[in-house]
Amino acid sequence: MVKRLYPLLAGGGILLAVVTVVAAQVSGDSSLDPVSMTISQYAAHDEGGVIETAMAVLGLASLALLAGMRALDAPVHGWPARLIGLWSVSLIGAAVVPSGTVWQGEIHGALSAAAFVSVPIAAIQLVGRLGRDERWKAAARPLEWLTLASGLGLAAITYVALPGHGVMIGLVERLLLTAEVAVLGVLAVRLAQLTWGPSLRGRIGGRIGGRIGGRRAARDFLVHR
Repeated sequence: MVKRLYPLLAGGGILLAVVTVVAAQVSGDSSLDPVSMTISQYAAHDEGGVIETAMAVLGLASLALLAGMRALDAPVHGWPARLIGLWSVSLIGAAVVPSGTVWQGEIHGALSAAAFVSVPIAAIQLVGRLGRDERWKAAARPLEWLTLASGLGLAAITYVALPGHGVMIGLVERLLLTAEVAVLGVLAVRLAQLTWGPSLRGRIGGRIGGRIGGRRAARDFLVHR
């Protein structure tokens, strides 16, 4: 029973976090610029703790995704599991640690860097493994494209943060985060398909078979009358 809850917790948590962050920044303080401010900076100036809550939800959803993949014996063991775990813990840590002072801001920056690096590296290792596993093969191709996108985003944010002097760092960071969350989303969808798919197909097949059997019985009854 617990295994069947993992896709719901993972997919629902990821979706809730995305909707919350988008809504918070669309309806937030107009003086805050998401293009030039990192998510940590935005969260520090935006009252209410909505961004922090969304980060914590995303971290917990990622842990549920990892637990669900392990429960289905997915090829996530080793470094991919460690890196997804690092991503999750970094997000939860960034949500819990206040960002009001300089040293707290530095901690936020370190946690954000750890999170942003984790998913692309984990995805690189997962692409080949999932491609060799018949159950997860369907997720390998979209994951490959998203891995490329997240890798380019990681290179872009590294350039912007160092020689680029932070120009449009908020926009680049959000594009990178979008690609990384999409990686998790693809895995969550496939987890749901593998967890719930067989039982749903069995129920649908049973209902269809029952209807067909009922029609045949009625037809035979009319024929023999």
